[in-house]
Amino acid sequence: MSEAIREKTNLDIRAAYLSGEDLKLAASLLYQAYHDDPVFLEIFSNENNDYEQRLRAAIREELSAFWHAKQPMVGLYLGEAMVGVACLNSPDESVSSERFWHWRLKMMLGAGYFSTKQMIEKEKTVLAAIPMKKFHMLSFIAIHPLHQHHGFGHYLLAAVNTILEEHSDSEGVAVYATTKKYQQFFKEVDYEFVQELSVGNVTGSLMIHYRSKN
Repeated sequence: MSEAIREKTNLDIRAAYLSGEDLKLAASLLYQAYHDDPVFLEIFSNENNDYEQRLRAAIREELSAFWHAKQPMVGLYLGEAMVGVACLNSPDESVSSERFWHWRLKMMLGAGYFSTKQMIEKEKTVLAAIPMKKFHMLSFIAIHPLHQHHGFGHYLLAAVNTILEEHSDSEGVAVYATTKKYQQFFKEVDYEFVQELSVGNVTGSLMIHYRSKN
């Protein structure tokens, strides 16, 4: 696969796989996007003073695990500036957190044992409900706050679809959307509602973009 996933447009928009140098910037972008996410607020207990520290540690270790496992991580760029990022679990590897024993250890050190356990349980709950055998899981997706509501999310999802097309054995892309605005966005880009799932006290929608509707 070429480095550029989507050709540049007259707005100089492109999508490309993240390099090691991009990980810190991607982590910062994801932190901003997920700071008020209901699932993370539930898992990392926003009543504690160290919520932000725990969230930063979790995102950092998640990205590190994705990188070392060579899972697809895509950045969306406007010129040279990163304006979006998406991280997927590939069907080439099991998407269970249990494959990342080193990730779990580092996560426990940074985010705490209870938070790490909750993250693993959340993942298991979502995965158990997915009606596919081989699929991509869209674990993270974010557009920079200054560039939201300008159509960049559609460019980023187009890049995700390109990754799906390049894996002929993948049946589709699954995502767990916890807010109405994200549920509406994924509906607009051809993600179908599967079912409501509860993670702790949070309820969200499991949605899937199928390779084929037949």
